[in-house]
Order: sequence, then structure tokens, then C-alpha cells
Amino acid sequence: MTPLVLIPGLACTAEMFAPQVAAFSPHRPVTIASTLEGGTMAQMAAAILRDAPPRFALGGISMGGYIAFEIMRQAPERVERLTLLDTTARPDAPEQTQQRQALIKRVADGQLETVMREISPRLLHPQHKNNQALIDIQVRMGLQIGAEGFVRQQKAIIGRADSRPDLPGIRVPTLVLVGDRDPLTPPIRAREIASALPGAHLVIIPECGHASTLEQPEAVNTALADWLAA
Repeated sequence: MTPLVLIPGLACTAEMFAPQVAAFSPHRPVTIASTLEGGTMAQMAAAILRDAPPRFALGGISMGGYIAFEIMRQAPERVERLTLLDTTARPDAPEQTQQRQALIKRVADGQLETVMREISPRLLHPQHKNNQALIDIQVRMGLQIGAEGFVRQQKAIIGRADSRPDLPGIRVPTLVLVGDRDPLTPPIRAREIASALPGAHLVIIPECGHASTLEQPEAVNTALADWLAA
């Protein structure tokens, strides 16, 4: 079976993919890539490629999708199939960069846990905004990444490339998945990716926000199983 490499998002650990590891690791090697090395998307991608199997299926959520685009630029021949979850091919807009810089300042001033508790509910579907278990997972992951990691990842996101010009050249079977109420990378961004990728399959998960792998794990796992079998 083709090994599966999954890349977490900003301030996320392997716990972001706990339901997927449980579902797929009995059937194939599953690796959750580390995002703790490198100060740019290119450096993060190179570090992941250094430790990855020779060939693999690749998935990334949110920032993990940005890194996945960079992996496709650096070593497309090693990726057998690709899934892009709750992400965008666009670079940061100026207002997004301003918001990130404000968060960077607060976290550098020692407010990481406060920031994580503020932003975590905003990532979720309206029905899940008061789901304390989901919020606690996101806060716990952020604290494990730590303030230095949070700041470094935000700066890498600010500096990321525009991946839209690369989309037509991606020729592997690709799943583009998004929550129907994703507030950060909404379905319009997923449609933009899927429409530019030859043969891409778009899945919009109902009653789901930005944290799709945790909010609707069964639906996400079904889509991933179909993608892996295609």
C-alpha cells in the first residue's frame, strides 16, 4: 500500500489527524509530518521530503496545504496522489497579513494560550463553536507547538508563494475538500483550486468549518478512502 503523509495546519500537531490515523494506519503506513523545522514554506517542505518515503500519497490541511503545494514544486515525481483540505492556493491578502502580525506580537508578548482560546472557536462551524472538546484540542495543539513555533509558522505563511500558476501542472489524482462553512478558506477557494486542477475531485463537507478532520471525521475519512482507492 502507498504510504500516506499528512501535514498539519498552523499551530497543529499530529492530533489534528488522529481520526485519520486510526482509520488508515491498519491498512497502510501513515506519517504525520513535522512542521517544526524551517522558517519558510520551502524549508518546511524540504525537511518533510528529507524524512518522507521515496513515493507517497500527500495530504495537507490549511497551512499543510501551502506546504503541499511547495512539495509539488520541489519533488512532484515523489507524490502519487494529492489531497488539499481546507486550504487556498492564494497568497496572503494585506488584511490577512496585518491580522497575523497582530497575533505574532501578542504571542511574542506571552499570550499564546489566550490567543488560541480566542481563535479556536472562530475556526469551527456555527454548530460547533461551543464544542469545548474541539476547542480544547486546538488549544492543546497550539501550546505543544509553542510560541516560537507559532510565530515562525505565521511568518512562513505571510511569505508563502501564490500557488495558482502551478495548479494546471499538477497531474496526480487530487481530492480538494472543504467544510461548507469554513470561515478561513471557504468553498469558493476550494472551487478555485479544483477548477484549475486537471481531473480534481471536489468534496464539500456539510455542517463543517475549517477543522474538517476533527469536526466531521467520518465524512472526511470516507472522502479520503475514495481518493486513496481511485
